[in-house]
Amino acid sequence: TDRPIAVDLIDVLRTDRPANFASRKNVADWHKAMETESVAEEFVAALVSLAESIRLGDPKAVETEMGPLTSPQHRDRVLSYVKVAVDEGGEILTGGEAPEATALAHGCYVRPTIVRAQPGSRVASEEVFGPFMTVHTFDSDEQALELANGVDYALGAGLWTRDLSRAHRIARDLRAGMVWVNAYKRVNPGSPFGGMGASGYGREMGFEAMHEYTEAKAVWINVDAQLPPFYPRA
Repeated sequence: TDRPIAVDLIDVLRTDRPANFASRKNVADWHKAMETESVAEEFVAALVSLAESIRLGDPKAVETEMGPLTSPQHRDRVLSYVKVAVDEGGEILTGGEAPEATALAHGCYVRPTIVRAQPGSRVASEEVFGPFMTVHTFDSDEQALELANGVDYALGAGLWTRDLSRAHRIARDLRAGMVWVNAYKRVNPGSPFGGMGASGYGREMGFEAMHEYTEAKAVWINVDAQLPPFYPRA
């Protein structure tokens, strides 16, 4: 579960579009978006508008922005979370169904889905692995951190803010293997990739990954130290 936080709204949706809306649901994509109450309605409206503009289609076509899911079972699993969300009192803001277009009828497509849900709900806590996002609001940094850290998964997290000191403080306190500030899902072979909690252990890439291919050995050599014997005798 990955948790971008719009601490301040800085044209987030134009400068770094949410990576969550990908049919394969990469484990480092958005699953939960949180925004301050002061910008919540503006942010959510822009997010819904973006989701509804995404072009579904043949993944081989240049104009396609989101392809199908991997199988009918995968599609049905994602759609089952829509019912879970409704049963838990969530509000479907957009999506939540297969597209109606005839050209997409034979594929395993799901419209990008955004749900307003309670933080402790299943859809806000479990990994859906599809184009499915929950949104939440907060009114303080402490509440934002409590919401973000209140899930078992902790691969990646992100935040947007103009305040660099605030960015460092929140990045420090976020429980996640990777944290992005004013960007999302940017990686480099020199930077370690990996999560915390239920998102696994160990790291790929960077110097940390080299430890996976090495075996440490300790060698102690006494040169001139007068060490006391373990069993002293007169």
